[in-house]
Amino acid sequence: MYGFYGWQGADIRDARGLTPRDYYDILRGIWAADTCAPRMRDKWRADNPTYGQCSITAFLMQDIFGGRVLGVPREGGTFHCFNDVDGCVFDLTSEQFGDEKLDYDNCPEQSREVHFSKAEKKARYELLRQRLSKALA
Repeated sequence: MYGFYGWQGADIRDARGLTPRDYYDILRGIWAADTCAPRMRDKWRADNPTYGQCSITAFLMQDIFGGRVLGVPREGGTFHCFNDVDGCVFDLTSEQFGDEKLDYDNCPEQSREVHFSKAEKKARYELLRQRLSKALA
């Protein structure tokens, strides 16, 4: 059983035959403090590895499955990113919010160019992408 949002219907498959649940299992072993958003790093814990990993994870899943990256508006003008692949909506990093219920309806699409205009975020994405490639090899 999984705890991330949308896990029950996350049955889409990539070219390898892997589903978002399979990627969640792999990512749990490679998310780390150095891939966490810097402003959140002091609260990152191994028992909550999804913390601060949303945008880089969502864009990585977009690379694999296609679809759109959407964002739940958060305080301070930020967005929590998740994936919508032809109506298959999943959020591999939703567990970071504990019992808080996010509203995934009518969320704006997120731009890779805007998110990756921050060099540190692009670097964290590349690090996570490299770790995933190594784990899949």
